[in-house]
Amino acid sequence: MTPSKQEILSVAAECFMEQGYHATSIDDVARRLGATKGRVYHHYASKIDLFFDVHREGMARLFAAVEPARETEGDGATVLAAMLYAHALAVLENHTFESVVAQGVQMHRFGATTPGQRSTLDELIASRDHFEALFKNQAAIAKKDGSLADVDISIAVKTMLGGVQWSLIWYRPNVDSSARTRANLAKQMVRTLIDGVRTRAALQQDKPERRPSRAK
Repeated sequence: MTPSKQEILSVAAECFMEQGYHATSIDDVARRLGATKGRVYHHYASKIDLFFDVHREGMARLFAAVEPARETEGDGATVLAAMLYAHALAVLENHTFESVVAQGVQMHRFGATTPGQRSTLDELIASRDHFEALFKNQAAIAKKDGSLADVDISIAVKTMLGGVQWSLIWYRPNVDSSARTRANLAKQMVRTLIDGVRTRAALQQDKPERRPSRAK
C-alpha cells in the first residue's frame, strides 16, 4: 500500500528529529514506513524537498494554533498570553515537526545550500518572521493599553518565543505524553514568561480576590 503524503511527512519528521537532516536518508524514511524508497520518491524528488515540506507543515501547524488565539477577549497582555499558550501547546503536541523547523533555521544560518535551496529557505524563514510579527504586533497593543511593561518589544518577544522553543530540547514526549500534562506544562511555561513583562497593575488584576477571614 502506498503511504500517503501526510504519513510520509510524519515519519520523515520523526527521522529528521532523531537523526538530524544530514544523517537521515530517504532509505531511513522508507524503512520506517515499511515501504520502498520509490514510494517516497513518488511524492518527493529529493531529501531536501521532503525536509522543506516537513518545515512548511510545522509552520502551518503553528499558525493554525495561534491565529484563533488572537481573538481572545481581554487586554493586550491577556491576548498575548493566550497566543503564547497556543504556541507552547502546539510545539509540545507537534514536537517532531517543530524540531525540524528549528533545524531549518539553523540550516538557513549556517548550512551550505544551492542557490535554489537557499531561495526556498528564505521563503520558509520569511514565514517564521511573519509568525514572530504576530506576537510583536500584539505586544505593541499590550504596551499601548498599559497591560505590558515598558519593555523593548523585539527583545521581549524573542525571549518569550525562545523560551517556548527551548522546550524542544528538554521536553520528552515519551515521558510527558498525556494531553493533560502537555496543557499543564504549556500553562506553566506561559505564566513564567508573561508575568515577567506584565505591568504590576495587570498582575494584580489577575490575582484571585482574597476574602477577609471571619472573626472568631
